[in-house]
Amino acid sequence: MTTRVRTAHTADLTPAELDAVRALLDAAFEGDFGDDDWDHGLGGMHALVRDDFGLAAHGAVVMRRVRYRGRWLRAGYVENVAVRADARRGGLGGQVMGELERVVERAYDFGALSASDDGARLYTSRGWRLWRGEVHALSPAAGLVRMPDEEGSTYVRSALAGELDPARELVFDWRDGDVL
Repeated sequence: MTTRVRTAHTADLTPAELDAVRALLDAAFEGDFGDDDWDHGLGGMHALVRDDFGLAAHGAVVMRRVRYRGRWLRAGYVENVAVRADARRGGLGGQVMGELERVVERAYDFGALSASDDGARLYTSRGWRLWRGEVHALSPAAGLVRMPDEEGSTYVRSALAGELDPARELVFDWRDGDVL
């Protein structure tokens, strides 16, 4: 089977491509993918893998601001990674991540993502490291809010990520819906 990988900014995706991505994500997350989740993956770079049957895999990287040791860093935050059910376990997730990692390494201070248990295997096999420190978000109403549910599922990557000390907290910018 032939696969083609395309990397494009949200602005360069056609309405039909965006519809196909949303349909893939809705199917892959089996009803646990909402409008806020969709919004979190827009405005950045997308990696799309097509095969003979259409869109087979997708992922996006968007900019998030993350405060670490009093300094706000640009994080390439990976979102909306999914592979069509009939195309899983064939390396397409790795193709998507390869493109997203290239963007992260060239455009951001470090990479971050929140992984499901199933997704964590892919990310750790590619050099992403579990963040072992505290995770917070900066809320417009409540200020600093600890996110304990994210503390076992947040992963980081890049040269700078190797220098991040988990004894210090990561503070993510706020966004609607699930914060991370």
